[in-house]
Amino acid sequence: MSKPSGTASARLRADYMRVKRDPVPYVTAEPLPSNILEWHYVVEGPEESPYVGGYYHGKLVFPVEYPFRPPSIYMLSPSGRFKTNTRLCLSISDFHPDTWNPAWSVATILTGLLSFMSPTFGSIETSDSEKRQLAQQSLSFNLKSKIFTELFPETTEKIENKLAERERELAERARAAESGRQSVEDPAGSDSGSALTAELNKTIRVDTTLATALPVGKHRREAPTVVSGSVDGA
Repeated sequence: MSKPSGTASARLRADYMRVKRDPVPYVTAEPLPSNILEWHYVVEGPEESPYVGGYYHGKLVFPVEYPFRPPSIYMLSPSGRFKTNTRLCLSISDFHPDTWNPAWSVATILTGLLSFMSPTFGSIETSDSEKRQLAQQSLSFNLKSKIFTELFPETTEKIENKLAERERELAERARAAESGRQSVEDPAGSDSGSALTAELNKTIRVDTTLATALPVGKHRREAPTVVSGSVDGA
């Protein structure tokens, strides 16, 4: 592990205070407690993009000469855009030291990270459907990282709550599907329909008995004929 220079340490501490005071939208970053030259970040997938709902963990590795030399930038969570654990080719990374500006800060770098939606070196081509699937998978993926859970406890809690909610929704859908299957096998109202049929048959039997018992004459009528549950000649 390289030991940061006094200039690098002072600049990174100032950058840290600036990021805390004025956070970058969709991005959170923290340095390792044991090494201020290594920062980890989390990009929350922006709305109206195939990354929405995802959390993408990566890291910045600063040289001891920072801010006069740019950092290496890595993406650790699969995103469908970048290869994981590969130095990214950005104008704000060490891939292009000739375009680096020492006036740029960690906030500048984090803001530039949002451009990962645009193809660049180290990127991979995937469909929007695959990106959305990876966005959903990123939640459980990140929880496997000890560094992630230790540096980002609030994001970790948010992810755990989302996973719990997803489990509840899946359980409710499973119960609804099971209920629907049972309804098809045993349609609602079949019991009441059977009871009504039984009552009708009982009434018909009573009516038939009474009609047969009447004396022959104008008060007697022929017994009704029952055909398939209907009454003829009534």
